[in-house]
Amino acid sequence: MVNELVDAFNYFENSKIKVVIITGNGKAFSAGADVKEMSETPLEEIIMKGHMPLWDRMRTFKKPIIAALNGVTAGGGLELAMACDIIIAAESAKLGQPEINLGIIPGAGGTQRLTRTIGKYKAIELVLTGRISAWEAEKMGLVTKVVPDSSLMDEALRLAEEIASKPLLSIVLAKDAVTRALETTLQQGLDIERRDFYVALASEEAKEGMKAFLEKRKPRWENDG
Repeated sequence: MVNELVDAFNYFENSKIKVVIITGNGKAFSAGADVKEMSETPLEEIIMKGHMPLWDRMRTFKKPIIAALNGVTAGGGLELAMACDIIIAAESAKLGQPEINLGIIPGAGGTQRLTRTIGKYKAIELVLTGRISAWEAEKMGLVTKVVPDSSLMDEALRLAEEIASKPLLSIVLAKDAVTRALETTLQQGLDIERRDFYVALASEEAKEGMKAFLEKRKPRWENDG
């Protein structure tokens, strides 16, 4: 699955698609790693192989990724969701980092992305205790929106379509600037934002967007279709 996801992201990076949605099939978004497989895999193989190709691919993916959580989202499954840019959850979804119950800790961003998103105190409680509900996750700022189970994909698609109606270069630059804010000082982030702003300002998209605004019409983006 990891390899298939990497292949999919490589394909979507070079396509006209502007937004990607990841969701689960069945009762879970992802319950995380196969514990039996993990317990039987030599440490050397885990270090050399592991899931790093997926996390690296998602970290450098230029277009926004929406996670639609349709059920259990635990361990590596929650880390997969947190590697996305927007998280929408069905109200029955259960989230957590239960690795502590296996005698291990999160190993694919759980301790780092959680802390950056919800703060040290909530993060350490979640890592040391286990699961939370979708509503609790929304209250913490981990989930963007909670919707009825039957509306999950409708809402994810609605949001994806709204984002996809915007110009591609601006989408990519906006994601870059916001994402880099978590990795830089304020001054470094402001410098990145200014650079991305100048790139956007010089683009054909900006010319069309401002011209359409002044002519009181809908913009016609080159990358639509």
